[in-house]
Formats: sequence, structure tokens, C-alpha cells
Amino acid sequence: MQIKIPEFSLVLLMGPSGSGKSTFAARHFAGTEVLSSDRFRAWVDDDENSLDATVDAFDALRYVAAKRLKRGRLTVVDATNVQPFARKPLVALAREYHALPVAVVLNLPESVCHKRNAAREDRDFGPHVVRNHRRDLERSMKGLRREGFRYVYELKTVEDVEAAEVVRTRLWPDKRDEHGPFDVVGDVHGCMDELAELLDTLGYREDDGVHRHPEGRKAVFVGDLVDRGPRNLDVVRTVRAMVESGAALAVPGNHDVKLVKKLRGKNVRVAHGLAETLAEFAALPDGERQRAEREVADFLDGLVSHAVLDGGDLVVAHAGMKEEMQGRGSGAVRSFALFGDTSGETDEFGLPVRHDWAAGYRGRAAVVYGHTPVPEAEWVNNTINVDTGCVFGGKLTALRWPERDLVSVPARETYAEPARPFLDGEAGASGDGATGSDVAAQLALDADGLHLADVTGKRIIETRLRKTVTVYPEQSAAALETMSRFAADPRWLVYLPPTMSPSETSEREGYLEHPDRALAHYRSRGVETVVCQEKHMGSRAVVAVCRDAAAAERRFGVDTGETGVVLTRTGRRFFPDRETETALLDRLRSGIDRTGWWDRFETGWAVLDCELMPWSAKAQELLRQQYAAVGAAARAALPAAVASLEAAQASGVDVSALLDRTRQRDDATVRYVDAYRHYCWPVESVDDLRLAPFHVLATEGAAHVDRDHRWHMDRAAELTGQDDPVLYPTAHRAVDLSDEAAVADAVAWWESMTESGGEGMVIKPLDFVAYGKKGMMQPAVKCRGREYLRIIYGPEYTLPENLERLRRRNLKRKRSLALREFALGVEALERFVRREPLRRVHECVFAVLAMESDPVDPRL
Repeated sequence: MQIKIPEFSLVLLMGPSGSGKSTFAARHFAGTEVLSSDRFRAWVDDDENSLDATVDAFDALRYVAAKRLKRGRLTVVDATNVQPFARKPLVALAREYHALPVAVVLNLPESVCHKRNAAREDRDFGPHVVRNHRRDLERSMKGLRREGFRYVYELKTVEDVEAAEVVRTRLWPDKRDEHGPFDVVGDVHGCMDELAELLDTLGYREDDGVHRHPEGRKAVFVGDLVDRGPRNLDVVRTVRAMVESGAALAVPGNHDVKLVKKLRGKNVRVAHGLAETLAEFAALPDGERQRAEREVADFLDGLVSHAVLDGGDLVVAHAGMKEEMQGRGSGAVRSFALFGDTSGETDEFGLPVRHDWAAGYRGRAAVVYGHTPVPEAEWVNNTINVDTGCVFGGKLTALRWPERDLVSVPARETYAEPARPFLDGEAGASGDGATGSDVAAQLALDADGLHLADVTGKRIIETRLRKTVTVYPEQSAAALETMSRFAADPRWLVYLPPTMSPSETSEREGYLEHPDRALAHYRSRGVETVVCQEKHMGSRAVVAVCRDAAAAERRFGVDTGETGVVLTRTGRRFFPDRETETALLDRLRSGIDRTGWWDRFETGWAVLDCELMPWSAKAQELLRQQYAAVGAAARAALPAAVASLEAAQASGVDVSALLDRTRQRDDATVRYVDAYRHYCWPVESVDDLRLAPFHVLATEGAAHVDRDHRWHMDRAAELTGQDDPVLYPTAHRAVDLSDEAAVADAVAWWESMTESGGEGMVIKPLDFVAYGKKGMMQPAVKCRGREYLRIIYGPEYTLPENLERLRRRNLKRKRSLALREFALGVEALERFVRREPLRRVHECVFAVLAMESDPVDPRL
């Protein structure tokens, strides 16, 4: 016998003691798939035959079974399972997790079971036990399907058991090996003219009655092919031809299912456009009508509730699909796919009241659906409704996947009036230009922030660049505090920059860092060209800027009239007063206007990585309380100490060693004060600020991490090469590491820059993301000047004994941190650009903040 078992199901092995259930399970299933009642008795009581442990053992068994079913894993229960009361909670568990219950019955003769039990020392019970088991099993056989078992297989002889072959079958919705690309088409409702136009717009060409795409794309129809429109049979014929030829996939809609019931002779209410479809059948000659009814019914009845596509990244269902139902098969799953999450009540229009399942959706897969017409298709929590009401005078829309582009064609006329208006008032255009879908998206964004469960405990975050990044519970507390209390409006928080590692320690006399080590770092890893970039004397700033307030509302969901934000590297607003921020954004926006970026990038927004000067604009209190306090105290004390020691020496006291040391300290203090003064100047207005962009991180549809650093610096130069001193250029040069003269020039540039008070430079591989033999390389290495490092390590750090100690600093942890934060930052940008739910973006942003709590020397 061939036993076909769905890949996701709950299999109950049934049979009396000694029937060979455990042997059968071991032969046909993985050890992790089998939950044995005997083994659970042993786990809870150290004895497989402890009958008084049965209750606890089955409690534990059902708990583990629930966890496996929740995760979509095949689960096999190895127990006698001969009585209905024993099976009932397991069947209920299968229903709860939308798994198919399967019964495999080993109904072997008593004599075989007695003989096997007699050969086992632990089976010393009498023959009545097996007899009772078989009696209960015989009574159950006819009722197993009524209990809810979808498949029942009975093996009556040893030969049957030996010859049995277990074959795993895919559930019908499981089409993960279909990778597209796809064009997911919304509810057609008989609008054949619009469907033909949309397919033509998407690039499909009709050949021998079948629309095919020359590049191999597949159409996916979300259901409701029929009713209300003028050419329902033509729509079904077109879609059927595409599906049968492999050019398309389709899932059923509630209208399609209702039509099938009518064509199969069921008594259904002829309403909501069904009459128009039936009239098309009635207009056909008798023979043709009967054939058309049969073909349409067979085709629509053969469609599966929903489809899981593209490795599980895409789910298509008529009315939507919750995460826990995706890829599963049950009556509840089919009902949800057809009708959504209904309450059982009706509204004032006589239509079912539906819960907004999409507002709470948190699944990884994108869900594309229709069913309820909307004015515009908008992404909400990684779901999108592509029914834009063509039959009601709206338009027919398709989502191109994986591009996530929307393509629409307008309805040629209004073919039917909707029971519930969807183009007026709440759901239509309002006076300020916002649509009902904009409002819905905004509400969804508000409700889509991180939940406490998303940021507590151990978190493992998948990233494209570094596979996974782990956030530990102890790292999360500080990040949670920042995100919940101090961060800017979280809708702006789409990226935070990574920390940056310094270069390896230099052995040059008097130097802790020198560019020769940073350049050698990349040369030794196979990098041919680097970009050396001036390190400004300011603070890292992430700027999100929009073309106007409407663009900010459309893309970021910010409806406060703001057109952007300037953020610190920890996600806080850079300026306490909005007036300065607004003025700075206006200057930047004017620069972007002049470059023509909006049209060139086809965007209404941009996210830039910048340096904002002076440092004192953000770190005024730090400078006053920490650096200036040290400088003032030292400048007050040390010159007087030098004068006293000089007087003592003049009077004949030998204090030469102490005097030399005090003079060194005094000189170091002067250098220290001069160093931090370079970072301070008065800021009375925005005219006193300097914003130096160096990365164009993202614009609509693109995270520009695929561009090299020369491209980014060229774009920055377009902004700063204008007659506005606030937009400040970043000096840089590309260096061929095989050219010794070019390397020497770069070192000389660094020396000149730092000796004149500059901070230093940042050295980056030409590629934004660079890989070597050991994987992803450091995205950037900073090399700071000798005088700037006085601010970091203290005025006297260059004394030989101090420098020697500092040279023993360990960079391993800092570099690991830099790579993890870089991967998280890129992942956040790419998720935002892909229009994934905001919580998915915030997952990465939160992790960057959490990483910052790592116990790494902050001076590095």
C-alpha cells in the first residue's frame, strides 16, 4: 500500500500494543518527527511503562506537538490511539494549527501482537489488554473520518506493514518552487477589455489564444474573475488558457465559488452580479452552454484556496491570509482566503463586517489580495490589496513581483454600482489631497511599531550582508530606553549609521594612528583602490529630506507638515528647536532642487549620510563640562607651576627633571586646548552651520549601496558645488594602492591636513560593500591626527609611557561591532526601500542601538 501523507500534517499511528507502531515510525519517519507516548512517560517518570505517569506524559506530548505544528512541521504521534477520547484532543490540535489529520491504523491480528509482547520483558500484561485495544479500534474504524481525519490508511497483516510505502505529498497551496517573476492581477469581475489592456501593458502577447510573457513572467489572478462585468465567460476562458499553458496561476474568489455551486445545481441566492454571469451562459446554444458550464465549473472548482510562492516570500489569496494559515489546508483556511476575517455581522449596506486582519499582520511573507475594493493599492504591514474596483469604474491593477511596482489601467466605464461606496468621503480624495488609503496606511504605520516582544529576549536578525546578527537581552535595555523616550518620531527612523574602527596601531615614533597602516590594511586584503575622505570636525548626522509635506506623508507616513528630519547617530533629533532644523532642511532641499535629483532619481525623498559642523552644535555641554574644564584647570595651574619651578631652579634647587616634565605637560595642555577649539564656533543661525553630505543612502526604489564611493562623492559634490556655504564639500581622493607615489601623496595629504588642525581621514574600499577572502571587509577605517587624539586620550597621551600602553589596544571587538552594525544599517535601508513593514525596518534600527551598549572602549 502507498500511504500518501501531506508534508504538513498530524499523523496518528493507531493500533494495539505489539502491532509494531514504533518500528513502523522508525522506518518511515525521522526521529525528531515522532512523539512517542512511551518515551514521554520515560521523560517524566524514568519508566516507559509507568501508567500513573500517563496524564503528565500526554500533557507534555501535546505541548511539544503544538510547538511543532505551530512551526509547520510534520508531527507523528506514536501511541495506541484506539479510543475516540484519546484522539479528540489531538484532532483538535490539528484543527487549531490548520494541519491535516492522518490516521495510519496497524490493525494486526491478536496472535501477532501477543507473540511480540511475549518476547519483551517489559510487556508482562495479560492478553486482555490487546483484546480490549482491538475491540476499541474495531469500533472506531467507521467513524474516523467523522472525527475529522482527512486520510485513513489501514494495514491488516504483517505483509501489509512490510510492503507499505510512505510518500510525502505537498499541500496544494505550496508552490514555493515557483519563483516568477510574477504579475499579480486584482479582481477582474468580467472586465475583459481592461484585462486585455492590462496584460498588454505588462508585456504579455497573445499567441494561439494564450497570453504569454516573452520574458517568462507569470500572471497570478487573485480571484473574482466573474460577476458584475460584461464579459465574464471571456475572462474565464482567457485565464483558464493561461493557467493550463503554465503562463499563469490563479486562486478562487468568493464569486467564483458561488458560481461553481450554482452550476453544480446548488441553491444559491442570485445576487451581487451573478445574474449577469448566468445570462451569458443562457445566451449560448444548448450544447455549447452545457459544455461551457462544465468547463467553467471544473476549472474554478479546481483552484486552490491560496498560493505560497517564491520560496515562501509571496502569498496570494483572494481576501488575504494570516501568517499562521499560510501554506496550510483546512476549512478555516479556505474560508479566510475567500471571505477574510468576518465577524458574522452585516453593516448598513448589508455586507459582512470584516476585521482588518492586515493592520495586525506581522508575517515575513508579502500577502497580495483583493476582495474589498480600494481607491489605491497601498502597502500596509507587508500586505497589499490590489482590487482597485475596476468593475465599479475604478481601475484594474497588477503588482509586479519582486519589483513591487504597481501597473494599472482605468476602467472604460462603470459596469456596476457598489453596495458600499468606495470612491467618496472617507475612502475618496479629501480636500488636502490625501486619500482614504493614505489615511489607512498612516494608521497602519502608527500601529506597526515595535512591540515589547520584538525587542526583549534574545533576537536573531537576518541580514543580506552578514546572514544573522544576534542581539542579546542585556544589550536591549538602553536601546529600548532610547527608542521609547528620546528618539525622534519613529516614522523617520529608517537608518542609523555604524560605528567605525580605527586603523591598526602605528609603530612610528610619536604616533598612535597613521595612514600607512590603514592603507596596508586594505592592500593586504586584496583591495586595489580606496577612497580617502576628509574626516570633518563635526558630528555624524542622518538626514531624511522630502520634496514637500505631501511626499513626507506619502512615504514616511508623517502627517505633521514636516518635510524631513536631522538625526544624530543614536536616532535623536539633532536640534532641540524645529526652527533651525527646518531652515537647514530648506537649504538642503534647495540644493537638491538645483541638482535635479527629484526627477533624475524619480523620487520625492532622499536619505543622506552627512557630517554636521561644528561639533559644538551637538556637544556643547560635553565640551563645556569635560574638555573645557580640563583645559581651563590645566591652563590655570601649569603655567604657575612652571614659573615656581623656574624660580626654584634659579635659586639653586635641582628641579630640572620635574621642570622638564611640567613644561611638557603645559605644552600638551596648550595643544589640547587648541585641538578642541577647532571644533567650536558660535552658532547664531543656520548660516553658521556646515552640512557635509558624503553618502546618498536611499531614494525611492533604491538603496544606493550598490554604487561605489566615487559615485557617492560625485553626488555629494553636486550638492556642495553651489553658492551656499552651508552645504560643505568633503575633500577626497581615490588612491590606487599599487601606485607607491599615489599612496605617498595620500599620506602627505593626511599629514598636512592634521598638522593644520584637521581631524584626519576615513579610508574606504572603492566598493560600498567589499569582500575579501575572509568575507565582508571593514566598510571604512578611520585614521585620526595626532593632535585630535589628544581630545580623545588626554593631553599627555603622547608621552612615551602612555603611548606604549595605548598601542596595546585591542581592535577585534570594535571591528566586529562595526561589521554587524553596517550589515544592520544596510538591511534597514533595503527593507524600507522594499516597503516592508516599519517594524521590520525598526528591528534593524533597534539592533544598531542595542549593539552600541557593547562594552567597547569608546575612545576607539
